[in-house]
Amino acid sequence: MMLQNEILRRTFLGQTTRGVGTMALTALLDAAVGPAGTFSADHAVSFVESRQYTPRAKRVIFLCMAGGMSHLETFDYKPKLAEMNGQPMPESYTKGQPIAQLQNNKLTCLAPQHAFQKCGESGQEISVVFPHLHQVADELCIVRSLTTEAINHDPAHTFMNTGTTISGRPAMGSWVLYGLGSETASLPGFVVLTSVGGGQSQPIAARQWHSGFLSSRLQGVQFHSSGDPVLYVRNPSGVDRQRQSDVVQTVGDLNRLYNEVVDDPEIATRISQYELAFRMQSSVPALMDISDESQETLDLYGTEGADGSFAGNCLLARRLAERGVRFIQLYHRGWDHHGGIKQGVSTTAKLVDQGVAALIADLRRRGMLDETLIVFAGEFGRTPMAQGNGRDHHIKGFSIFMTGGGVRPGMTYGGTDELGYGAVDRVVSVHDLHATMLHLLGIDHLQLTYRFQGRDFRLTDVAGNVLHDLVV
Repeated sequence: MMLQNEILRRTFLGQTTRGVGTMALTALLDAAVGPAGTFSADHAVSFVESRQYTPRAKRVIFLCMAGGMSHLETFDYKPKLAEMNGQPMPESYTKGQPIAQLQNNKLTCLAPQHAFQKCGESGQEISVVFPHLHQVADELCIVRSLTTEAINHDPAHTFMNTGTTISGRPAMGSWVLYGLGSETASLPGFVVLTSVGGGQSQPIAARQWHSGFLSSRLQGVQFHSSGDPVLYVRNPSGVDRQRQSDVVQTVGDLNRLYNEVVDDPEIATRISQYELAFRMQSSVPALMDISDESQETLDLYGTEGADGSFAGNCLLARRLAERGVRFIQLYHRGWDHHGGIKQGVSTTAKLVDQGVAALIADLRRRGMLDETLIVFAGEFGRTPMAQGNGRDHHIKGFSIFMTGGGVRPGMTYGGTDELGYGAVDRVVSVHDLHATMLHLLGIDHLQLTYRFQGRDFRLTDVAGNVLHDLVV
């Protein structure tokens, strides 16, 4: 009897082990190939056809104010904070709350360093450091109640870009391409441009626009905003376009033969990217050649174009949008003002103000603003407490604005407490921002998923609510 029981135990354990092994193998195979084997245009087409509502926007231009723009000197005026300048910050606000560099320091209030004005017919309050934005105030939806989860720059950028502080997840631009595909065959569907100036320049890692576990063809491509925008985009001396085409075709044929043997999804990506690179040899120089822009347009932006400035990048963003690029991301690295915040904010704002306002006005006059969602946001805000004559990192409440693409114009949404410390009215999370962005593109954020390592992932993770009050 004992022998029979032992045999049955061994049989059970053996069969169970084989079953678990099979399940593990299946999960690994699913992780390797994804839900549909690999990304293709067919996936995006089928996803678009299954949408339940009409999109407001066709594309996104995401303007990243890298370094942590102070809401208290830009979009969220606090007269009570001005009254309490130099006085101790009430402990009821800060006790037990996360603080970056001011831990164990005496916390004193620092008044807003710039005046604010009511602008446009909407009467929105905007700092005097943005005189050009004053002119387009009625186009803006200012959100004063954004919160985030990461208090240092790199994880905060990661959270804003991917919806998680865990590195290696897909960027929001990659998720948008995965869901909608691209409208251009001659340029990448997700393009990144960077500029710098006005304050301490925190580094930006290329993984902020990486595709993560999605197909690598969905990752962002960084363009240089002066000189050759893409390295080696031009043929070397002695190689004409026909010879280059022969090389691309031959390499593609070899890759296809190899793919018939190994069936690797990334080989299809490699083939398509070689072909895209060949097409970019014509499309990219045409993109950068702004000789077709009028002097009036160049004056509007305040740039001669392709000069590495933020204003020049805003002009390139409009040209990319015209050419069908789905997601355009502009970083300006210069908003980290731990000291000298009065002059620092004024200097940095001057570098971005005219370009942003010109981009909004230019898209409007070309009939493109209604189908282009613009988001202007930093990774977090700054503290109401002084750090010398600057401000520390702050995650409990800060300001951004959105415009175009179905966003309700001329309104202010949400708010912080009277000292600008914490969001208290219609609090918005980064997940809510992402959910709303996808909604305006016609995507249900709950449905845009990708199975990886046995779990369905999405940009909004397990959170996110659409801010319907912001939608026209």
